[in-house]
Amino acid sequence: MTLAPYVAILGRGQGRARSLTMDEARAAMQIILSGDGAPEAVGAILMLLRMKGEVAAEIAGFTAAARASLPAWQGPPPAVDWPSYAAGRTRGQPWFLAAARLVAQAGYPVLLHGWNSHQATGASVRAALADVGIAQVNWADASAELARSGIAYVPLEHLQPRLMDLLRLRDTFGLRSCINTVLRMLNPAAASVALQGVFHPSYRELQRDAGLLLGQPTLRVLKGGGGEFEHHPAKDITLHGLTNGIPWEDQTGAPVTGHQRLSNTDSTLSDVWHGTVHDDFATAIITSTTALALSALGVADAARAAQDLWQRRHQACTV
Repeated sequence: MTLAPYVAILGRGQGRARSLTMDEARAAMQIILSGDGAPEAVGAILMLLRMKGEVAAEIAGFTAAARASLPAWQGPPPAVDWPSYAAGRTRGQPWFLAAARLVAQAGYPVLLHGWNSHQATGASVRAALADVGIAQVNWADASAELARSGIAYVPLEHLQPRLMDLLRLRDTFGLRSCINTVLRMLNPAAASVALQGVFHPSYRELQRDAGLLLGQPTLRVLKGGGGEFEHHPAKDITLHGLTNGIPWEDQTGAPVTGHQRLSNTDSTLSDVWHGTVHDDFATAIITSTTALALSALGVADAARAAQDLWQRRHQACTV
């Protein structure tokens, strides 16, 4: 099996090259993940796609092949898929982890998965998991952890090592590739609600349209803090996605006023979560992000429910 036909489709030259169909993209990714594709051809495809600009059918085809390569999920699917693949976050705490924890405590199991490169110590997702009581587990143990605590984080290298290898080609290219987007779309346990962050606004529509092709029931795509699904509470941001499989768009609203960077606080996630420090802005990041997630799940008056969950975060509670 060779990738040469797919390189030719993308690289024939001006006026002759075209995008891959979903089926072609799926077939190309199957070869890539099998290890049968020449490394030079893998690099060529990824960089040709970057130069051209990926289309939804290509992302959907790559994602479908990536999903098919995963070990089977054991147990009921989670309510929420929450990927974390942002790279380069050098400032600011991963406040979205507290939001994910609140959603889980509301009775909606959350599966987090990811890998984050080029992060400062204070911005590290994995280092902060324990601060809000989220366990890092292997794929085989994830279902049991969801049954126990309602939330789990699976590192990409435990989920699908070959995808990790492709993601780390960024270090070779010096540029991100579409693998970052594919991993956000991965939804490895087939959750009905997927929450995805982006850094570049143009990817909101791309991921929505790819989700439509993949049959995702509910999807929310947010230009969030550091590229994560994390809301700036002072910004009324356009949120893209799907509701019942139909394209959907709305505004996030801005529950607080003022101009402040997400990273413009000395508080830590641990201190805010445990109540050692009272930080109104950090709390607003957490609760506004929680509200967006709850709204995607169909919770009425999600903003009020998020505030209530925050106040009762150290108790077992549901909305």
